[in-house]
Amino acid sequence: MSAEHILAIDQGTTSTKALLIDRRGRVVSFASRPLSIRYPQPTWVEQDARELWESVVAAASECLERVTVPLAAIGICNQRESVVVWSRRTGEPVGPCVVWQCRRSAPLCAELRGRGLENFLRRHTGLAIDPLFSAGKARWLLDHTPGGLRRAADGELLIGTVDSWLLWNLTGGAVHACDVTNASRTQLLDICRLRWDPELLSLFSIPEAALPKVYPSSWIFGESLRHGSLPAGVPIAALAGDSHAALFGHAIFAPGAVKATYGTGSSLMTVTSQPVLSYRGLSTTVAWARADQVMYALEGNISVTGSAVQWLGEFLRLPNPADGVAELAASVDDSGGVYLVPAFVGLGAPYWNDVARGLLTGLTRGSTGAHAARATIESIAYQVRDVFEVMERDIREPLPALLADGGASRNDSLMQFQADILGRPVVRSESAHVSAIGAAWLAGLATGVWTSPKQLEAIPRPEQRFEPAMSEDRRARLYSGWLSAVRRAMER
Repeated sequence: MSAEHILAIDQGTTSTKALLIDRRGRVVSFASRPLSIRYPQPTWVEQDARELWESVVAAASECLERVTVPLAAIGICNQRESVVVWSRRTGEPVGPCVVWQCRRSAPLCAELRGRGLENFLRRHTGLAIDPLFSAGKARWLLDHTPGGLRRAADGELLIGTVDSWLLWNLTGGAVHACDVTNASRTQLLDICRLRWDPELLSLFSIPEAALPKVYPSSWIFGESLRHGSLPAGVPIAALAGDSHAALFGHAIFAPGAVKATYGTGSSLMTVTSQPVLSYRGLSTTVAWARADQVMYALEGNISVTGSAVQWLGEFLRLPNPADGVAELAASVDDSGGVYLVPAFVGLGAPYWNDVARGLLTGLTRGSTGAHAARATIESIAYQVRDVFEVMERDIREPLPALLADGGASRNDSLMQFQADILGRPVVRSESAHVSAIGAAWLAGLATGVWTSPKQLEAIPRPEQRFEPAMSEDRRARLYSGWLSAVRRAMER
């Protein structure tokens, strides 16, 4: 039997998923494992790196036990910007996985801004100064590990984003590498030369000896050892940040379209053929890379979207927090003038304000939990519009529609409100696994399961379209109220 199935591992913030995908793009087996998240201090977010790895083994094993077929490749997409430091000798983490949402590196970011380095970093990395990005997190971990800097310089400690950590474990410590999409989110990679930059490494005091080698996203990085039901000898043929993999999974292979991934946070991304520097609050990043092609993207990162829904459900002590909020929101026609600005860890794109804090405003004696629930769900759509409008200005052309994927996109009311507040159609992928499919496609291209993106474009991608139905006056009035609430959240 020829190997035409790919194991796609989607390692996210709240869960790890494993999918078996065949040559026709169908998901033939699926398993997942939930993950715990710790909040040791206000605005600090961390996870157990060992738990992340164990969840991969458990989900992959269950997925593969359901269907027995030879594997052509493994493709991985992962939560981005989260950082792990571990011992080369023992393979054990020396601290927590500092999660992308974490703001513990804010003091370092303030110091860099004070030194006037904002434009320097943006020119070299495409990124603003913000605790979101990985370099500050890595520096914090080294500073809080005994002998951390010395041990990293000696190669005793290794630094990696989650793709590197999983690759290291899958190969039994044989390979320390990452792909260019994850590397482009660290603030240590020269965005044009696509290599670790000595000036940036010096700026953050990160020894290159501890960093992974950088390769294209679609690339044979190494081979698996046996882990649970995962066999040995399977090529690990794709690594990509989850948002980048989703872009590829939408078959956005050329400029002209924009996608939004609705998850714990959200990411809007549009492909560009060359790096486009934004001075309006967007990031320049690598969309993906193959051996013979590199594509870039403009991206807006929103820190808190789906996690705001979970927060409100827990705050209201609902038995099933996310579903309970959705049910409450559906019980009213609008938010009754209530706005929630979910700046729980500051605001990401396009504001990049790490001192902003969450704000619930517009309350009256008639406001109810249902209005707060509606406001929470609508806050997702407002934040997406913030980024969408800036993206159009930066690329200097209108974007005709928004492609949507991710867990929160399953909410029809949110998708309709998104179309209404944008004034553009929203086209939702009916697949719940677009990021994993993108990782599988990248792996399949590296191993010959597919020979070109044109073959991938021919694979059916069921979609549902939401057309705007709101009047322009109402749209303008609601959005003006949102912008007013954002300004108040940033008044500190």
